[in-house]
Amino acid sequence: MGADPAALLASIPSPEQGVWEIGPVPIRAYALIILVGVVVGAIIGDRRWVARGGRKGEIYDLALWAVPFGIVGARIYHVLTDWTTYFGEGGAGLIAALKIWQGGLGIWGAVAGGALGAWIAARRHGILLPPVADAVAPGIAVAQAIGRWGNWFNSELFGRPTDLPWALEIAPANRPLGYEQFATFHPTFLYESLWCLLVAAIVIWADKRFELGHGRAFALYVFLYSVGRVGIESVRIDDATIVAGLRINIWTASIIALLALAYVIVVGRRLPGRESDVYRDDERGRRAYAQALAAGEPATDDSATADGATGSDGTADTRAGPPN
Repeated sequence: MGADPAALLASIPSPEQGVWEIGPVPIRAYALIILVGVVVGAIIGDRRWVARGGRKGEIYDLALWAVPFGIVGARIYHVLTDWTTYFGEGGAGLIAALKIWQGGLGIWGAVAGGALGAWIAARRHGILLPPVADAVAPGIAVAQAIGRWGNWFNSELFGRPTDLPWALEIAPANRPLGYEQFATFHPTFLYESLWCLLVAAIVIWADKRFELGHGRAFALYVFLYSVGRVGIESVRIDDATIVAGLRINIWTASIIALLALAYVIVVGRRLPGRESDVYRDDERGRRAYAQALAAGEPATDDSATADGATGSDGTADTRAGPPN
């Protein structure tokens, strides 16, 4: 069916452009939005890290490793799961596969690559990875919520045609083959953005309410995001690898959701509560703790807020003592 003119008036317009030229330098909205998301996510993560007993600024140090690894991992996942677009018959080729700024980043690759980068950085800084993961989990969700607006600027990754009042207008040049007659589509970027904000809020609440530790807050984020992604993937109409009749990201999200839920349950039974330390019990960890203590960040055992005081971001302030 075609677009209803009345609905079109109430629809979400697509941006007129997503690239601005400053001399010979192209400024791409997609890249700027990802950058904003990374910065906001890191700020949230660092505040939560300090509340857990870490030193202010350490999350930024880890981000210098995690972000590049995450971007590379995200692109690798995208290319591998959309192989024919680049390397199939008549594919775009290797150069196109390297053009990250044109869109095409897979969240699962971003999480895997970012985790690897964070692990390397955490070892270098004497930091335990699970409390880091728990601290940054809501920030990652917020970063994703912001980053999805890059898809809006690129007029990509939208859903099936719809005439709902919040439908997204797509210019004829950006409509997929077979959908040329439709003017408005489901704004799946908006659905995912709102879902990620809800995920961040739930993780912050659950972390405060149940004192999630040992990676459980991060696993909860992964579980919730994956559940939402299954629903969103079922609406999208962009080209995707199909496995047994379903988009590959539906399979990936479903498997990861089950694994994350199992982690939350099993680790919650074996290791309830939070870690007593956020730094490793080695030379680097002790040095990192000493630096944090000198900066006045970690609370001592006597001054730790055992009464459940919370930080301004809703994180229970359970700062750790020295490694033991």
